[in-house]
Amino acid sequence: MESRLQWLEELPQLPRPVRMLIVIAMHMLLFSAAYAGAFLIRFDFNIPEVWNDVIVQTFPIVLATKVVVFALLRNFNGWWKYVSLYDIIDLARSLAIAAVVFLVYQVFIAETPFPRSVYILDYGLSLFLIAAARGSLRILREAVRARAGGKEVGGTQPLLIIGAGDTGETLLREITKNRNLPYKTIGFLDDDPYKRGLRIHGVPVLGPITSLDEVVQKHRVEQIIIAMPSASRQQIRRIFEACQSTGVMTQILPAVESILDGKVSLTQVRDVSIEDLLGREPVKLDTTSIGRFIQGQTVLVTGAGGSIGSEICRQVLRFNPKKLLMVERAETPLFFVHRELKDAGNVVPCIADVSNEERMRAIFEEHQPQVVLHAAAYKHVPLMEAHPSQAILNNVVGTQTVAELSDEFGVSNFILISTDKAVNPTSVMGASKRVTELCVLNLNNDSDTHFCAVRFGNVLGSNGSVVPIFREQIKRGGPVTVTHPEMTRYFMTIPEASQLVLQAAADGQGGELFILDMGQPVKIADLARDMIRLSGLTEDDVEIVFSGVRPGEKLFEELTLDEERADKTRHDKIFVGQNSDAELNRLQAHLEELLEVAYAYDDTSVRRLLKAIVPTFHHEAAENVVKLDDVRARKMTP
Repeated sequence: MESRLQWLEELPQLPRPVRMLIVIAMHMLLFSAAYAGAFLIRFDFNIPEVWNDVIVQTFPIVLATKVVVFALLRNFNGWWKYVSLYDIIDLARSLAIAAVVFLVYQVFIAETPFPRSVYILDYGLSLFLIAAARGSLRILREAVRARAGGKEVGGTQPLLIIGAGDTGETLLREITKNRNLPYKTIGFLDDDPYKRGLRIHGVPVLGPITSLDEVVQKHRVEQIIIAMPSASRQQIRRIFEACQSTGVMTQILPAVESILDGKVSLTQVRDVSIEDLLGREPVKLDTTSIGRFIQGQTVLVTGAGGSIGSEICRQVLRFNPKKLLMVERAETPLFFVHRELKDAGNVVPCIADVSNEERMRAIFEEHQPQVVLHAAAYKHVPLMEAHPSQAILNNVVGTQTVAELSDEFGVSNFILISTDKAVNPTSVMGASKRVTELCVLNLNNDSDTHFCAVRFGNVLGSNGSVVPIFREQIKRGGPVTVTHPEMTRYFMTIPEASQLVLQAAADGQGGELFILDMGQPVKIADLARDMIRLSGLTEDDVEIVFSGVRPGEKLFEELTLDEERADKTRHDKIFVGQNSDAELNRLQAHLEELLEVAYAYDDTSVRRLLKAIVPTFHHEAAENVVKLDDVRARKMTP
């Protein structure tokens, strides 16, 4: 059967002039049939002889008019295998223009009698015949390819699509025309009562999602695809749990932004991930303001090899910067990120330590960046507890170095990436990041550069975060280690965090501490259970073990200090906090001494001075040092 329509596949591959002649000839044949049919219908299939001369005289004019209009409007250039409603609309418009041209000719130039109803009949028949020809060829082609595709893969898998909206319909069309996909779509499930009983491209909407078990058993479904990109995480979780209970393989369409960015196609479904279950509403960006902020600028991103830094680089390239400088001291991550992005724009990898003032100065002198996004930092809490001086030398000195160079070289905007662990910190890492916030905001007071900071919580899947650790533990068969049953964290996806950072940066006027809306906190134990279930296992297969809270950790994270007032901005997921002058005064009084003891690797003094700068730093070791100093001071008092 496929061989009978082989000419359809070969037609687009013919030389362009030959193909164009064939297409024009087919249209002329249909135009002729429509014109003759219009007269036949007008006169009840018995045309009086008086009209024969009129038909002969006007036929070449009608034909020439339609061919010229179609050629000018490029209607002969459409690919019939992909004909759609938009093509039919174009046909209707072109035929309407041709009809008006012919009408004007008859009334004002030829001035010969002509049946007025023929204008309308000819228009309608032409539209019907051409649309039917194009549409039927597409339908035949897709039907043949679907049958041939099923035979090639040795059978078809009964597929159920959850979601009968636009996305589900588009997915069905893609599956139908792609011979490499071994699916046979048996139906849709959708909770919209209006859609029940309807058929989409011949495929029925079988009922609500609650009928999943019954439908799976009745039709022996082997594959389920969730096609609901706008569904909330609660809806996705509910649907996924229902699918899991059936034992059928369940996949989900990729995120809408991935499809639009061209990273994946609509038919590249994937397994349901923890990001889907903990996912948040899609970020709505003011792309116009971000475009004005980034386009044509030289942008420098520190920590470009990390999870957040690399994603910020990807997002920046969407807005056509003049140049993207990727600063990273770890050569392997930088190599891979650069290899991924080098074709997307003018991307320059720079091996550098942000705390090395000479090296960073050389980069600023050579490239003259205009926007700096500072994501480089030590972030691992237990490691920084063991190495407090290194936390200061990298986080504080690195931030101060890049920020002061930004001021010196006239950078327009400097954006610090901060963390929720800077709020009432219980760790050296968190306290060091609070100091960096204060450093940046302090610099803004006497600089033409707009300095601001963006604070948010954990991101899903970042390097060294809990998600890849859990994934590796599950892969080994367990146990999955959770520090405490009540351990709770905020989570957002890496793309969301990076997009909101750019939005905040574009909106910043200098001196702001932006705080991202992190949504609802998630219990780490619940996260572990979700990941175990996503792996197709249960807690009987993979044990969850509570290992105890580590040094510097706290059970609950916070996003604002008690004295900070978080005000709304024009973006519903971005807030701005207000800082007190007292904090900046403490920073100015103790920062120089903090750097001195860090260079001397005096970890005890580092903790003491962090407590002096950040009074909300609640850390057992730091508080013991302060108490010891008080005792010594009292002993020395006469």
